[in-house]
Amino acid sequence: MLVVDVLPGQPFPLGATPDNDGVNFAITSTAATKIELCLFDSPDAPVERVCVPLPSRTDHTWHGYLPGVRPGQVYGYRVYGPWEPSQGHRFNPAKMLLDPYARAIGRLPTWHQALHAHAEGTEADGAADEADSAPYAALAAVAEPLPPREDEPLRTPWRDTVIYELHVKGFTALNDKIAPDLRGTYAGLASAPAIDHLRRIGVTAVELLPVYQHLDEPGLAGRGLTNYWGYNTLSFFAADHRFTTTKSPRDAVREFRAMVKALHDAGLEVILDVVYNHTVEGDHLGATLSWRGVDNRGYYRLMPDRPAYYENFTGTGNTVDTRSPLAVRMIMDSLRYWIEEMHVDGFRFDLASALARGDAGFDRSSAFLEVVAQDPVISRVKLIAEPWDATAEGYQVGNFPPGWSEWNGRYRDGVRRFWKGDAGTMGEFASRLAGSHDMYGPSGRQPYATINFVTAHDGFTLADLVSYNDKHNEANGEENRDGDNNNLSWNCGAEGPTDNAEVSALRRRQIRNFLLTLFVSEGVPMISGGDERGRSQQGNNNAYCQDSELSWTHWDNGDAEDLVAFVEALSRLRATQPVLRRRTFLKGHRPGQTDAVWLTPEGEAMTEENWNDPERRAFALRLNGDAIPELNESGAPERGSTLLLLFNAGADPVTFTLPAPPADTSWQVAIESEASAPADDGNARTLTGRASAVLLAH
Repeated sequence: MLVVDVLPGQPFPLGATPDNDGVNFAITSTAATKIELCLFDSPDAPVERVCVPLPSRTDHTWHGYLPGVRPGQVYGYRVYGPWEPSQGHRFNPAKMLLDPYARAIGRLPTWHQALHAHAEGTEADGAADEADSAPYAALAAVAEPLPPREDEPLRTPWRDTVIYELHVKGFTALNDKIAPDLRGTYAGLASAPAIDHLRRIGVTAVELLPVYQHLDEPGLAGRGLTNYWGYNTLSFFAADHRFTTTKSPRDAVREFRAMVKALHDAGLEVILDVVYNHTVEGDHLGATLSWRGVDNRGYYRLMPDRPAYYENFTGTGNTVDTRSPLAVRMIMDSLRYWIEEMHVDGFRFDLASALARGDAGFDRSSAFLEVVAQDPVISRVKLIAEPWDATAEGYQVGNFPPGWSEWNGRYRDGVRRFWKGDAGTMGEFASRLAGSHDMYGPSGRQPYATINFVTAHDGFTLADLVSYNDKHNEANGEENRDGDNNNLSWNCGAEGPTDNAEVSALRRRQIRNFLLTLFVSEGVPMISGGDERGRSQQGNNNAYCQDSELSWTHWDNGDAEDLVAFVEALSRLRATQPVLRRRTFLKGHRPGQTDAVWLTPEGEAMTEENWNDPERRAFALRLNGDAIPELNESGAPERGSTLLLLFNAGADPVTFTLPAPPADTSWQVAIESEASAPADDGNARTLTGRASAVLLAH
């Protein structure tokens, strides 16, 4: 199509915005001298049919309106400006660029040397490469206008939230109850068998591993692997079309929105794992696909004394610069798009500490955190930080401001150490069990600030946590060098699969101990997808590149039904017991408070000496259901059952003397990781080694 008429158009919104007569194009660059819009006849066209300069500039935004252009039009940009890497400028009009605001991908790139803006073999501040990248470049497509939403936000209270972290493909790929053509897709996750399972185990929200359009790194392709997890973002606005039933970019938005609506109809919120901390373009030797060529200084953190190089707080080669208004605006526009147009309910921010960095490191008052807090749309959804980045000083667990919840890495580690049987871990375990007041209380945050988890996508699965002492990542092709060496795991006496009945029984009990702990802890529980079905990755603790049955959830293992039923019972217990879903912290550690009492196995109040005894591995916690200082939804005082939690992380059996239950009640077993033995008079119970139980006053 030959375009001969380009009107001035409007500077807002950014991206390609169609109406009945044409499309408005707008793109921002703070240092460009000219920007050309290039139209392609099809995704397969090696070069553009025509390039037209955008005729208008408002502040730093270039814009133009093209009558007659329709949704589906494939396009890219050529951006002119100085090639001065030593000053941070990497403009090169020989490189076709993807619109940073592309709502749909018209074509994925084909890796080729021409995608690099610098000449092959040169250093960071070397000469520009003059080869045209159009035949290999990523291209955008004008997206269809979206119809109004038909579903309403669920806004499930944090106290009632149970998160299930999953991979869209991995969760459904092997489920034979789902139609074959739907497995591994958005539609598969929206299917009745998938939703029925999630509802059965009491999940209220799914947290999806990255669903923004991503790219596989060239090095992975050379090893016959792919970036399965998707933490390599190509577009912050386009849904990844690998999860569509047709594998077509044009269907990604429609199928994603249909999935969200189906999950909402089932009472399930949708939280996205989002990767705004870096992009696919890598370091100074990486490809120029979009942001680098549009405005390198505006989007990336550059070395202050060597702007030809990038600050790398993410371990990927670059870091998005949230000190820059251009980068912050893009992130905020992206978040609002996924809330208002795609209807998601919240976000988990990958390496969030990198986003909150100022000039001198992590800053609780950083521009990014302040803008999020003030935004009337974004501040109302669930916001979860992964509170670390790739640097030691980036570990900021407990330091994000009110309004944010956090993946609590100290919870994960404390719970693992306790059940592994490490000495001197009881006090740390108890603090995490009680909602981590020491971490979140002083800044005025509530228990729901802690997202409690034992396992996540990164690291061992729960089954592997109790089956391997060491990582086994040979399948990744890096000679087992990748992945964390410090897993705080214990194989229970044998490395990997075993026929030893005692070891197998202990592993099953340990899994139940971890899950029981997770569901009775104050805060928000998060299950890693497939843990309730005993999912194993054969000891691989870094399966980011394993798009195979190694990392997918298996649904044909009948032995998992007992574990699924156990999780179902745990979620039901949590949902019906207000003492496990408090909005305020326990005060039992203060004199005169009766909401919680910490007890020795002998039934006496725990002392400082008891807590500091490195050889103690057993204790009890009595939670008073009549002493919750909160109101329920009807405005009446919150009341529930009184619970007694018993924990024995030692190898030997322990007999617990039970405290007196409330008047006219007796202690009944609500759930336990292994059958316990009651005393004849009902005043004691014996837990086997490495076991836990919840008793309910009834």
